[in-house]
Amino acid sequence: MAGTAIPSVSLSGCEKAMPVMSMGTASYPPAGFEATKAAVLEAIKAGYRHFDTAFAYGTEKAVGEAVAEAVRVGLVESRDDLFITTKLWASFSEPSQVVPACKMSLQNLEMEYVDLFLIHQPVGLTEIVSKTPVPAEIVKHLDMKGVWEAMEECKNLGLTKAIGVSNFSCKKIQQLLSTAKIPPAVNQVEMNPLWHQQKLRDFCKEKGIHITAYSPLGANNTKWGDNRIVESDAIADIAKARGKTIAQVALRWAYEQGVSIASKSFNKERMRENLQIFDWSLSDQELDKISQLPQAKGVTLASILGPHDIVLEIDAEV
Repeated sequence: MAGTAIPSVSLSGCEKAMPVMSMGTASYPPAGFEATKAAVLEAIKAGYRHFDTAFAYGTEKAVGEAVAEAVRVGLVESRDDLFITTKLWASFSEPSQVVPACKMSLQNLEMEYVDLFLIHQPVGLTEIVSKTPVPAEIVKHLDMKGVWEAMEECKNLGLTKAIGVSNFSCKKIQQLLSTAKIPPAVNQVEMNPLWHQQKLRDFCKEKGIHITAYSPLGANNTKWGDNRIVESDAIADIAKARGKTIAQVALRWAYEQGVSIASKSFNKERMRENLQIFDWSLSDQELDKISQLPQAKGVTLASILGPHDIVLEIDAEV
């Protein structure tokens, strides 16, 4: 079965276009190496060409092995046909740790470069942790200037084609831009029909920063997400009227906002369904209905790291 063609978007300072739909690989509880590898291979068969991983997910090695096998069996001609995003975890938040952390991710992936390297959270941790929440005493403010200079060095060394951030507010991005030589190409944040992020999207658009939406379906079945989207009557009504799934309506809405999407499903059927959003559009009435839905942040840093002062300060920013 031929895979679905996925549109791409150009990023600031990056010659390679980024497919607007990526397959996320974060699972809670962890899906395990073999399940992740099998899902990535299945996704490549379905047409996915962008994979989103991170040191914190523990999935870099599985993604790397899946990509190597996909090349070996001819699903893609080379690794260059794929777009790989990974992230700098908060435990490597000293400037001197950033380049080694990027190289460690590359070693895990068995790749010479990634296409996009993001700061995962605008916070630092003084220890490498294997579980969350974490003790308050290891949480620290991020050395924004020093860490971003090291991110720029990753790009200058050719370890990554583009650099960006994740979970950054308008305030944090403004702080970063005040000293950055290379502006972030991407800000990956929670965004879905119940958390539109309009202020942040407008700010990033003004600064030439592309938004990627994670938890586009609310990250249900995780300890940090909820079921608000799959249980939304308004979205269900639109889906029923259009003969679409609730997920397809939510993903199409995100795509029509001009953002890219990181969506995770290891289910073969849903994986393919989630790509069937590019040949139809929502009506003005349907978009208006979604625009009026009650808004609430679903994913908080406190729900992951714990309700510490520095963390709560970050969560309060938009």
